[in-house]
Amino acid sequence: MGLSSVKRFWNLLSQYKSEIRQIYIYAIFIGVVNLTLPLGIQAIINYIQTGEITSSWIVLVGFVLIGIAITGTLQVVQLRIVENIQQDLFARSAFEFAYRIPKITFFQLDKIHAPELANRFFDTLTIQKGLPKILIDFSLAIFQITFGLILLAIYSPYFIILGFSLVVILVLIFRITGPSGLQTSLMESKYKYRLVHWLEEVARVNRSFKLNGYSKFHLEKADDIVVGYLGQREKHFQVLINQFRFFIAFKVFLAAGLLILGGFLVFSDEMNLGQFVAAEIVIILIINSVEKVLRIIDTIYDVLTALEKIGYVTDLKLDTNTGTAEIEEEAALSIDAVDIEFSFPDEKRSIFENLSFEIPAGGKVCITGKSGSGKTLLLQIIAGIHQIADGEIYIGGVPLVNYNRDNLYAQIGIAFPTNQLFEGTFKENILIGRLISDKSLQEVTKILSLDRYFVKQPKGIDSFVDSGGRRLPRSIIQKLLIARILVARPKLLLLEDPLQFVEEQTKKAIIDYIMSPERDWTVIVVADYYYWKEKTTSTINLSPLI
Repeated sequence: MGLSSVKRFWNLLSQYKSEIRQIYIYAIFIGVVNLTLPLGIQAIINYIQTGEITSSWIVLVGFVLIGIAITGTLQVVQLRIVENIQQDLFARSAFEFAYRIPKITFFQLDKIHAPELANRFFDTLTIQKGLPKILIDFSLAIFQITFGLILLAIYSPYFIILGFSLVVILVLIFRITGPSGLQTSLMESKYKYRLVHWLEEVARVNRSFKLNGYSKFHLEKADDIVVGYLGQREKHFQVLINQFRFFIAFKVFLAAGLLILGGFLVFSDEMNLGQFVAAEIVIILIINSVEKVLRIIDTIYDVLTALEKIGYVTDLKLDTNTGTAEIEEEAALSIDAVDIEFSFPDEKRSIFENLSFEIPAGGKVCITGKSGSGKTLLLQIIAGIHQIADGEIYIGGVPLVNYNRDNLYAQIGIAFPTNQLFEGTFKENILIGRLISDKSLQEVTKILSLDRYFVKQPKGIDSFVDSGGRRLPRSIIQKLLIARILVARPKLLLLEDPLQFVEEQTKKAIIDYIMSPERDWTVIVVADYYYWKEKTTSTINLSPLI
């Protein structure tokens, strides 16, 4: 079960304990200094009543002005600290998303749309904007209310009872209306993300909607989501309105209580005129602070909701990497499967039952079988993408689960049909950050006939590629993905229809290279093209259990 939004908020603040401690120290000092204003005015009025301008009066005026200047300076320092927190929060969140998204387990990624997770990063900006109000404005308002009530209590013990009553009422308002406000905010946010996801889907398959322009389905679905969002937004607004009404009543009660009590104390000679004016200023400060708390409540809801949405990503289970074994030998890898069993959690039937096979090091194997027999799944199991329920898979004589995944993946070349090109240069898409010599890179591009294509590009291999290889021929996309594998000289190749769109002559040349006995790697391929089967040393035939 995930953490509550409030717990996530405290966990966030715990990362910046020292900075927040400084902010609160400054806020306390500002609150205390702000109280010198009514006290100074009280003393000034008392001196004015004497009818003479004295040096003491001038000194008091100077002290009040210095107090105002000090509070302004401290507020600037607070803003600097909060800005540092905002920048650090943005950087932390960016690297958190970049680190986690590729490592989320495949079982969970099968149930969700991975790009939608990236949208939740923008809630980091909501937290950034909300933190200054919560850490500075909200804390300062609370401290001003607290110190104001303490100052009034010094004037008369009656204010202690009134102040205690006000605090109880304020806490009750938050306890009664707070949970419903957070719940409606979360529901509103769900519809917001649902709408963004649908708009992304419309953009992704825009040609389908363009060619079927007579259909208004995309508008109708967007309308349904918008109606749901507006309904939840209205519920959230009603909570805010109810809170606002409570606070209006609270303010009236607060002002009435303080004014009536202050007036009564003046009439009964328990408070002089200067003290009454000072008390009125304190009362105004308290009322303004209460209004500030009211305005910040909606921001608090937004921040808690943002933390919940980001928390959805951080709560997703990551791939485990507890193995310690590493591949050290330079030779190809053998594969041995012993009585493996596999089924998806939400399916009753087993895809594999007691499946066993052996692939010697350097073997060139083709997996065959009817549609639904599990050919692609078997490749993914060997790659460690899916975990088997029973049995064991040995790679190089070592159980797959014992390997350090990062080390293992560095020795495996995997090519699946899904387009895995990202926005960047051709070279970046092939190397993806690995340190490969230019000579090795040139050799691979020549083998795949990519060098001829690069020559025609404005900047050669450093030319830019759109996200997903948009505007690139499908054959070039497949060649780039194969180049990404071959350039690292892996010891095991797992391929699924890797050359489906490549022209016949080039396709055979590439297959000859990959499947050559001279190549010191093991190859397991799933493909319908006949030439793959002609070059294999053995075949694994799967039959669907249907």
